[in-house]
Amino acid sequence: MTPDDIRAAVAAGILTEAQAASVVALAHDRAGKRAALPAEDEPFEFFRGFSEIFVSIGLVILLSGITALLGWFGGVALLSILPLICAGICWWWAGYFTLKRRMNLPSMVLATAFGGGIYLSAITILGQGHVNLRGTVVSAFVLAALGMAAWYRKFRLPFSAFILGLFALGAIYTLTASVDSLGGFISGDRNGMAGFFDLRESPQFATATLVFGIVAFLAGMWFDTRDPYRLGRYAATAFWLHMLAAPALVNTVALTLYNTGGAGGIGLLAIALVVITLLALVIDRRSFLTAAIAYIALVIGWVMGDSGDFGSWTFILIALGAIITAIGTWWVPLRAAVMRILPDFPGKSRLPPYGSTE
Repeated sequence: MTPDDIRAAVAAGILTEAQAASVVALAHDRAGKRAALPAEDEPFEFFRGFSEIFVSIGLVILLSGITALLGWFGGVALLSILPLICAGICWWWAGYFTLKRRMNLPSMVLATAFGGGIYLSAITILGQGHVNLRGTVVSAFVLAALGMAAWYRKFRLPFSAFILGLFALGAIYTLTASVDSLGGFISGDRNGMAGFFDLRESPQFATATLVFGIVAFLAGMWFDTRDPYRLGRYAATAFWLHMLAAPALVNTVALTLYNTGGAGGIGLLAIALVVITLLALVIDRRSFLTAAIAYIALVIGWVMGDSGDFGSWTFILIALGAIITAIGTWWVPLRAAVMRILPDFPGKSRLPPYGSTE
């Protein structure tokens, strides 16, 4: 909006003078903050200072003490609802640490404890009924996810979207994983773990993972396009959603292609990795490329004729490090080149700016 638009809104009675001044001040503040950020920056804030670390440690100790105290006085009968009581305490404290103090890391600690409390109480209470084990675990995950949705709605904490996604993923995995595949994954069997995300060997599980990754990615893009300059809560929420989407999508696609075997499978994997890299550049999210690092190493090893000896792994590490460092160092010009080559597509103008004059 231009200054003339804001003056017209005041004249029409849509905005008051005070509201118009606040809008102008916010616009100037956002522009100033963006100008102060490095061009290649992808904002991420875990904590704002050591005071938040200190408070977070105190909250963990305090919650542990309250749990022990309640368990001591309440006995066995209280154990099933004890985590739920702790979750209620976290909700109460978040009103101060999240809404009033705006402390990031303590808020993340409280959100995690809240979700964990709901899950533990749900699985304990439901486990005493006649519901089978799979149904009990799925129901507990769903209830915890609903609790985290309420947390996000109340406190608007971006990290709570990540915990919500983890609970949803847990419910999906519990519904689709077979006993054999879970046994191979838990035991650490390499073949079992490799087939866990293979669309051919574990079609239900891998397809569910792929669908979850697509949904998380679309949700992340929905938030991203609403804050292309990445200054507020929307962009931070998108960051955590992409952290969920990237491993789910990359692992499913890359492992399926890699397990195909032969030059054809490696060739398709290499093409998929190029597409993933381009996607990461277009949306300006490095999480997708980070999730693909292991598969880039596999392709390099195949090209070099990996024999598993020390010298071979040394060359793989050097080549992989050089590729990742080069992409990270020249991320901005690479992204600008890719975005200029690509034709206009829906939503391109709502992605983060990619030119020095934009």
